[in-house]
Amino acid sequence: MAKTWDNGGGSGTDLPPLHRVDLGRIPYAQALEDMAAWVVQRRADEVPDRLYLLSHPQVITYGDRTPLDDLPTEATAINHIPTFPVDRGGFATYHGPGQLIGYLVMNIRQRGPGDVVRWLENGLIKALAELGFDAVRRETPKGASSLVGVWTPDHRKIGSIGMRIRGGITSHGFALNIDPDMTVFEQFTVCGLHDVTMASLSQLAAEQNRPTPTDAQVRNAVADALGAITPAPR
Repeated sequence: MAKTWDNGGGSGTDLPPLHRVDLGRIPYAQALEDMAAWVVQRRADEVPDRLYLLSHPQVITYGDRTPLDDLPTEATAINHIPTFPVDRGGFATYHGPGQLIGYLVMNIRQRGPGDVVRWLENGLIKALAELGFDAVRRETPKGASSLVGVWTPDHRKIGSIGMRIRGGITSHGFALNIDPDMTVFEQFTVCGLHDVTMASLSQLAAEQNRPTPTDAQVRNAVADALGAITPAPR
């Protein structure tokens, strides 16, 4: 019997390999176009499961259930950041420099029974622990806005998750705050949570009187925690 998802954040020796792909800063519209192609390739078994690590220029994305009141207005949009509708789960969120974006394109049917969102939450929590930061996941009370994501123990949100699963193939993923412009989060309602306080690794590191981890250090910790391997060059 194949091993099921490892809720500790690893992949498990009997699961299909997850390949790490490092990219640079990519415009959001281009990433969506690329992701659609990645999904087609994965569905056809032309490529393995992949974790794409990248960043975006400033953009606020939102799902189709997002109330318009959640989005920035002319009065609140200080930097005139563009907004972009998307086909993932979740509400409005921010992407920009200083964040690590991770997109997961995987065939979850080949991975057997498991909760991909919880696996991702636990993997990010494991990665942050390796970097010296405590983090938790939270259960969502019935009828409340989703608390999916990664939180500090005092309930500041440090990582957002929004995924899509269609035909057994995942897309989209997570945004982890390393050192972004935190004032952007004051311009709109984040993830449908009107009272949320967002945090970054830079802020947490300052509270601990230590350096902020680099983008490379965060990428490596996340990839290791999710069991992603760097394929050998051909």
